[in-house]
Order: sequence, then C-alpha cells, then structure tokens
Amino acid sequence: MNRIEKDPLQKRLELTNWLVLGLLVLLSAILMSSKFTLGIFCGGLICIINFHWLYRNLRNVFQKLANGSRASIMVRYYIRFALTAVVLYFLISRDIADVIGLLIGLSVVVINIVCTVILTLSKKNFAQEVR
Repeated sequence: MNRIEKDPLQKRLELTNWLVLGLLVLLSAILMSSKFTLGIFCGGLICIINFHWLYRNLRNVFQKLANGSRASIMVRYYIRFALTAVVLYFLISRDIADVIGLLIGLSVVVINIVCTVILTLSKKNFAQEVR
C-alpha cells in the first residue's frame, strides 16, 4: 500500500487537539470537581477519536476514488454517529460524567480549529504589515 504523508496542518491539528484537551483537563482538575473533569476528559477523547476516524475514512475514500465512495462514507458516518450516541447516552444516563464537562470536552476540536485559524490569520496580517 502506498503510504501518503500527512499534511503538516493535519499533524499540527492532531497534536494541538491533545494539548488543548490536556490543558482543559489540568485546569478542570485544579478548579472543578472530579466528575466535571471526567466529563471534559471523556468528551475530549470522544471528539478527538471522531476527528481521527473521520480523517482516516476520508483519506481512504479519496485514495480509492471508487464509484461507491459516497455510499461508503455515509455508512461510516452513520456508524460513527451511532457509536458516539451510544457512548454519550451511557455516560449521561449512568451519571458518570458531568454534562457540561462533556460539552466542553466535545468542543476540543472546534476550539483548536478556531485558535489555529486566528493564529494563522494574525501571522499572515502581521507579515503583510511588515512588508
């Protein structure tokens, strides 16, 4: 199998996802209850796993470029969606983790992408101002 190297931005996003999750868990462990911290950790873990799973599915579809690629990606999307729903239902119904903590944890990738866009645009604008 021909291995395709990851885009540097993708590598950066994946690494920064873990850093954002670690920072949120650390701050929560210091300031909040253990149930809230567990919610952030579980939500962040679910979010990062979904992000990685989506990346792998899209990479496989675009490498193969088969006729059934649209159906394949939709089936995998619904499987991922259903598994996420089951895990979240289990965490919430058993009162294992705090719901607000889960929501914050589930936002890890969004927080990372927004911060990355802001930093990239600010660097671009700064570089243009220097010229």
